[in-house]
Amino acid sequence: MITFLLSIVALVLGYLIYGRFVEKVFTIDTTRPTPATTQADGVDYVPMKWRKIFLIQFLNIAGLGPIFGAIAGAVWGPVAFVWIVFGAIFAGAVHDFMSGMMSLRMNGLSIHAIVGRYMGNGVKQFMSFFTVAMMILVGAVFIMGPATILSGLTTGFMGVTAWATLIFVYYVLATMLPIDKLIGRIYPFFGFAMLFMAVGIGGAMIVNGLPIPELIPSNFTNMNADPGKFPIFPMLFVTIACGAISGFHSTQSPLMARCITNEKYGRRVFYGAMITEGLVALVWAAVGMSFFGGVRELNDVMAAQKGNAAWIVNEISNSLLGRFGAVLAIIGVVAAPITSGDTAFRSARLIVADFLKFDQKSIKNRLILVAPLFTIGFLLTQIDFSIIWRYMAWSNQTLATIVLWAITIYLATELKFYWITLVPAVFMSAVVSAYLLVAPEGFGINTFYGQIAGVCIAGVLLIWFLVWNNSAKQLAAVKLPK
Repeated sequence: MITFLLSIVALVLGYLIYGRFVEKVFTIDTTRPTPATTQADGVDYVPMKWRKIFLIQFLNIAGLGPIFGAIAGAVWGPVAFVWIVFGAIFAGAVHDFMSGMMSLRMNGLSIHAIVGRYMGNGVKQFMSFFTVAMMILVGAVFIMGPATILSGLTTGFMGVTAWATLIFVYYVLATMLPIDKLIGRIYPFFGFAMLFMAVGIGGAMIVNGLPIPELIPSNFTNMNADPGKFPIFPMLFVTIACGAISGFHSTQSPLMARCITNEKYGRRVFYGAMITEGLVALVWAAVGMSFFGGVRELNDVMAAQKGNAAWIVNEISNSLLGRFGAVLAIIGVVAAPITSGDTAFRSARLIVADFLKFDQKSIKNRLILVAPLFTIGFLLTQIDFSIIWRYMAWSNQTLATIVLWAITIYLATELKFYWITLVPAVFMSAVVSAYLLVAPEGFGINTFYGQIAGVCIAGVLLIWFLVWNNSAKQLAAVKLPK
């Protein structure tokens, strides 16, 4: 329990202290006009109050990751707490804040365009394709995930297919309608359910005195049932993504950057939403480790349920909160992926529109782009959910890594303190490289050699950046007037 409570305190202090430092590094300008006012179009560029924007941002980024991912990551034991806390404060929140504020400064540019501006046109073209593909993957995952949960609550009345169809229809509407007409109106209810879920589960866990494992030396180890096949590095760092760092967030931040009316709200919205998501992940990781009696028991349950985190969520909610509380909690769990899936497709539409320079004021133009995106998304829902989830997880962390490098180059170009993103960029480069090499859905090579290769790749990228930065400084010095 002490480790869990200290982790919560650490996240809050991270927002108050490190968040202010990151904001200072970026250097906000409260007098600078924002895209919400200079480019208002009534569809995507819509001025809104920061509290509503925070809520939308939080629900956009808090998909299944901080719930399903945290439960899946809890099988490694209390070391998951370390990754959630340090990842959220020093990597995820910085990634989200910087990508959002850069978009704010660049007239609401989507993340692929921002990356292209600092890493070259070739990378921009790759990012356009990669990001859209990932958004469609996310959308497909966030159709089937909540549909599966809801079907479990309505057995004999509505099955997975029926719920998936309803969610699909909602996604089409949310993708096409102005952001304040549907998303801006229903999110407050979803937000209440989401926060009730986190507070309710966390409070019930404390009141009932569930045995949350402490991060003592004997527990600071790989507690996975098959540690040889699933080493902490890199598996844990990909499994728990949204609660620590997620590339998906950088695709969502520009949506809200187009609605913020003053740069002073950036830390509250972008950094604050990520820290809040970290708190949600902490709750689900803790209850996952404690509800069934311990980490070993969680491993056994996950194996028996074939990794079905939805069953675990339903079991925990019904047991700790009672029937009524469980319904609200499940609504929160369902709301999280649905409110990420709708904006995933919306982001895909905007990225394609930006790439094609295709005006989106007309609903006809929006429909032209939406139709093929949803057709592909529907086809993906026919594939096994676990397969889509694994590929989405790796592509998610890979996107985060690319964005961190782009932010680092931006900070270096602006002569700002780039180490705040260089360190997590190098670390995540090692993670995604090693994962691709050792994971069953990757090349599946020997774990030790894959880990070493991942670290070496990250080292090469670090050297490349330092050499580039030194050359850029020398070139700038030569061009300075004497």
